[in-house]
Amino acid sequence: MEKTSKKTAEAGKAGQPAVGRYFEGVGRRKTSVARARLYSAKVPARNASHSDAGGKAGDIEITVNEKPYKSYFPTIELQKIAEDALVKSSNAGLYKVTAHVNGGGINSQAEALRHGIARALLLIDPELRKNLKQEGYLKRDPRAKERRKFGLKKARKAPQWAKR
Repeated sequence: MEKTSKKTAEAGKAGQPAVGRYFEGVGRRKTSVARARLYSAKVPARNASHSDAGGKAGDIEITVNEKPYKSYFPTIELQKIAEDALVKSSNAGLYKVTAHVNGGGINSQAEALRHGIARALLLIDPELRKNLKQEGYLKRDPRAKERRKFGLKKARKAPQWAKR
């Protein structure tokens, strides 16, 4: 299989990637890193309306670390986070997603996956940028745990003060 570069992505702007090719996006959150690859699942019929093109959440195919995403992310909230970029961009049934995720906790892994999928969708269709940016899926969330300082118990928690 051949990884598509930006040049190949520009050549494929008009629609679906060629068979065997994929679009890759890297998403990050805290210490989690997700590498998401989008493959073409099916091409919609020409006369089908845009809403029929696969905007339903029922036909989403995402595998995370060789497991279906519904078994990897146990709660419905985490599953919704993982699939949000596809659902909000109305590309839910059009692409098959495979992802490798590592580091961090389960919640930050779901958010990193969403970030990676959103970045890969931009390579396919740059017109999605406005919607994805409005939802906040293109910005890497910079919040992370603050380091512990010497003389303190935690990042900001000081030892108990005693007058005598």
